[in-house]
Amino acid sequence: MELNLIDTPFDLRLIKPGELEEVLEDPFSVKFHPDNDRHDGASRYYALGRTVADRLLFIAFTTDGKIARIISAREMSDPERRFYDRNYNQIR
Repeated sequence: MELNLIDTPFDLRLIKPGELEEVLEDPFSVKFHPDNDRHDGASRYYALGRTVADRLLFIAFTTDGKIARIISAREMSDPERRFYDRNYNQIR
Protein backbone atom coordinates (compact mmCIF):
# COMPACT_ATOMS: atom_id res chain seq x y z
CA MET A 1 0.00 0.00 0.00
CA GLU A 2 1.35 3.42 -0.96
CA LEU A 3 1.56 6.12 1.71
CA ASN A 4 0.36 9.71 1.45
CA LEU A 5 2.55 11.68 3.86
CA ILE A 6 1.68 15.16 2.68
CA ASP A 7 0.93 17.55 5.57
CA THR A 8 1.38 14.95 8.30
CA PRO A 9 0.72 16.39 11.78
CA PHE A 10 3.71 14.56 13.27
CA ASP A 11 7.46 14.76 12.81
CA LEU A 12 8.68 12.37 10.10
CA ARG A 13 12.16 12.57 11.61
CA LEU A 14 10.86 10.77 14.73
CA ILE A 15 8.81 8.14 12.91
CA LYS A 16 10.24 7.21 9.52
CA PRO A 17 8.02 6.45 6.50
CA GLY A 18 9.57 2.97 6.33
CA GLU A 19 8.42 2.27 9.88
CA LEU A 20 4.86 3.25 8.97
CA GLU A 21 4.95 0.82 6.05
CA GLU A 22 6.32 -1.93 8.30
CA VAL A 23 3.45 -1.49 10.77
CA LEU A 24 0.84 -1.58 8.00
CA GLU A 25 2.45 -4.71 6.53
CA ASP A 26 3.07 -6.42 9.90
CA PRO A 27 1.29 -9.81 9.69
CA PHE A 28 0.68 -9.67 13.45
CA SER A 29 -0.63 -6.10 13.51
CA VAL A 30 -3.98 -5.42 15.07
CA LYS A 31 -6.20 -3.38 12.75
CA PHE A 32 -9.52 -1.95 13.86
CA HIS A 33 -12.62 -1.47 11.73
CA PRO A 34 -13.30 2.08 10.62
CA ASP A 35 -15.25 4.49 12.76
CA ASN A 36 -18.21 5.39 10.56
CA ASP A 37 -19.77 7.78 13.05
CA ARG A 38 -17.72 10.73 11.86
CA HIS A 39 -19.56 13.89 10.83
CA ASP A 40 -17.47 14.30 7.67
CA GLY A 41 -18.31 10.79 6.40
CA ALA A 42 -14.66 9.68 6.12
CA SER A 43 -13.69 6.32 7.57
CA ARG A 44 -10.67 6.31 9.86
CA TYR A 45 -8.76 3.09 10.51
CA TYR A 46 -6.43 2.29 13.40
CA ALA A 47 -3.50 -0.11 13.59
CA LEU A 48 -1.20 -1.36 16.33
CA GLY A 49 1.97 -2.95 14.98
CA ARG A 50 5.64 -3.71 15.33
CA THR A 51 8.48 -2.48 13.13
CA VAL A 52 11.46 -4.60 12.05
CA ALA A 53 13.50 -2.76 14.72
CA ASP A 54 10.93 -3.94 17.33
CA ARG A 55 9.34 -0.52 17.78
CA LEU A 56 5.64 -0.64 18.73
CA LEU A 57 3.54 2.04 17.01
CA PHE A 58 -0.07 3.22 16.88
CA ILE A 59 -1.23 4.57 13.51
CA ALA A 60 -4.49 6.27 12.50
CA PHE A 61 -5.13 6.44 8.75
CA THR A 62 -7.66 6.63 5.96
CA THR A 63 -7.40 4.56 2.79
CA ASP A 64 -9.05 4.04 -0.56
CA GLY A 65 -7.54 0.55 -0.80
CA LYS A 66 -4.47 1.71 -2.71
CA ILE A 67 -3.18 4.76 -0.86
CA ALA A 68 -3.09 5.18 2.92
CA ARG A 69 -3.13 8.74 4.23
CA ILE A 70 -1.49 8.73 7.65
CA ILE A 71 -3.37 10.97 10.08
CA SER A 72 -1.45 10.20 13.25
CA ALA A 73 1.45 8.03 14.37
CA ARG A 74 3.03 7.60 17.79
CA GLU A 75 4.53 5.07 20.19
CA MET A 76 1.93 2.75 21.70
CA SER A 77 0.65 3.60 25.16
CA ASP A 78 1.04 1.00 27.94
CA PRO A 79 -2.59 -0.27 27.62
CA GLU A 80 -2.21 -0.50 23.82
CA ARG A 81 1.07 -2.41 24.24
CA ARG A 82 -0.57 -4.92 26.61
CA PHE A 83 -3.50 -5.36 24.19
CA TYR A 84 -1.11 -5.88 21.25
CA ASP A 85 1.03 -8.35 23.24
CA ARG A 86 -2.04 -10.40 24.24
CA ASN A 87 -3.20 -10.62 20.63
CA TYR A 88 0.33 -11.26 19.33
CA ASN A 89 0.79 -14.18 21.74
CA GLN A 90 -2.54 -15.71 20.72
CA ILE A 91 -1.77 -15.52 17.00
CA ARG A 92 1.88 -16.53 17.16
